[in-house]
Amino acid sequence: MATASPQQSLDDIIKTVLEDHHLQQQQQQQQQQEFLSSLETVVLTIFLSIIIIMTVFGNLLVMVALCKDRHLRKKKTNYFIVSLAFADLLVAVVVMPFAAVELTTGQWRYGQIFCLVRTSLDVLLTTASILHLCCIALDRYYAICCQPLVYSHKMTPVRVAVMLGSCWIIPTFISFLPIMQNWNAIGIEDIIEERRALTGGSNDTSCVFLVNQPYALICSAVAFYVPLALMVLAYQRIYVTATTHARQIETLQRAGSAPACGTARAVTVRSSTSSDPTELYRPRTRAGSPSTDQAAVVNSRMRVETKAAKTLAVIMGCFCLCWAPFFITNVVDPFIHYSVPWQLWTAWLWLGYINSGLNPFLYAFLNRAFRRAFLMILCCGDERYSRQGSCSYRQTHGSLNGTSMALRLSFLPNQSYSDHGQTVLANEQESHDSLGKQ
Repeated sequence: MATASPQQSLDDIIKTVLEDHHLQQQQQQQQQQEFLSSLETVVLTIFLSIIIIMTVFGNLLVMVALCKDRHLRKKKTNYFIVSLAFADLLVAVVVMPFAAVELTTGQWRYGQIFCLVRTSLDVLLTTASILHLCCIALDRYYAICCQPLVYSHKMTPVRVAVMLGSCWIIPTFISFLPIMQNWNAIGIEDIIEERRALTGGSNDTSCVFLVNQPYALICSAVAFYVPLALMVLAYQRIYVTATTHARQIETLQRAGSAPACGTARAVTVRSSTSSDPTELYRPRTRAGSPSTDQAAVVNSRMRVETKAAKTLAVIMGCFCLCWAPFFITNVVDPFIHYSVPWQLWTAWLWLGYINSGLNPFLYAFLNRAFRRAFLMILCCGDERYSRQGSCSYRQTHGSLNGTSMALRLSFLPNQSYSDHGQTVLANEQESHDSLGKQ
C-alpha cells in the first residue's frame, strides 16, 4: 500500500489553500458586482423618479393655472399650451412609469397585449406632444408674419379646435392602428423572435418593439421631420420679421415720425417672441440729444435681435437635442439590420421623454401671465400677485405695439402716429398677446 510523501501532502495543502483563496476572491467579486448593480439600480430609480415627478408637477401646474386664472382663459392661444401640457402629463403618468419599471427590473411583467397598448400610447402621446409644439410655432407665425393686424379675426375658436383635434387624431394613424394590427412587424417576424430569445423571455415577459423600414420612415416623418421643418421655417420667419420691425421703428424715429410736442415718445422695443406680452413695445418718455437718442435706438434694436435669437435658439435647441437622436436612430436602425445596442435606444428614448418635462418651462414658465398664476397657486392665492396681475393686464391694454405700428406706418404719411396706433391696438389686443408665448 503506497503512502503519500510529505512533499505531495504539502503540494496538496498549498493547492487547496490557493483554491480556497481563489474561491473567496470570486465570491467577493460577485458580491461587489451585486452591490454595484444594486447601487446602480437605486440611483437609476431615483433619477427616473425625479424626471417623472418633475414632469407631472410642471404640466399639472400649467393646467391648474388655466382653470383658476380667467385672464388666461380669455386667450385662445393659451389652449395650445394647456393641451400640450395635458399630452406631456399623460406621457409622465401612462408611459414613463412602465418604461421605468421595465428598465430597472429588466423584465416586462404585464403581458403581450398590454405591451402593444403601452407602445401605442407611447407613440400616440409623444407624437401629439411634438405636433402641439408645431402648432404653437405656426400660431406665432400666423400672428406675427402673415396677418398681424387681423389675427383675432383669423384665429377663430373653430380653427383653434381643428388644430388641437389634428394634434390628437393624426398620431392615432401611426400608433394604435398599425401597432395593434402588427403592421410594423411585417417582414421582420423572425428578427423579433430572435430578439425575444436573446432577452431570455417569452411573449409575456418581454416587450420587444421593432419596426420595418416603411413604418420607420412614415412614422418618423409624421412625428418628427415634417413638424421640425415647419418649426424651423416658422421661427426663422418670426425672427426675420421681429428684426425687420425693429429696423422700421428705428427708421421712423430717425425721420422724426414721433410726436414733437412736449417730451417725445420713444418706443422701447423688445422681441416679438418675448415671454412678456406687456413689455413687447412699451412707450416711455425720452429727452436728450439726437445722437443720444439714435444710440439708444440702435442699442435697443441690437437687444431685440439678440433676445429673439437666444429665445428661438433655446426652443429649437431643446427640441432637436431631445428628439433628433431618437428619430435619427429610428430611421437608421432598420437599414443596418437592427444592430443599434438597446442601451443606446433606451438613452435616446428617455432623452425624448425629458422634453415633456422641459416644455412647461419653455412655453409657460417664461410667460409672465402664467408665472403670476403659478405664484397665486403655490402661494395659496396671495393678494399681492393678484394685484400685480391686474396691473400687468391693464398695462397690456394701454401699451404701444411696435410690430403693428411699424406695419401700419409703412402705409401712412409722415405724421403723428399716436391716434392711428391706438385705433389698431383697440382691435388687435389678442394678436399682441399671442406674441409673448415664449
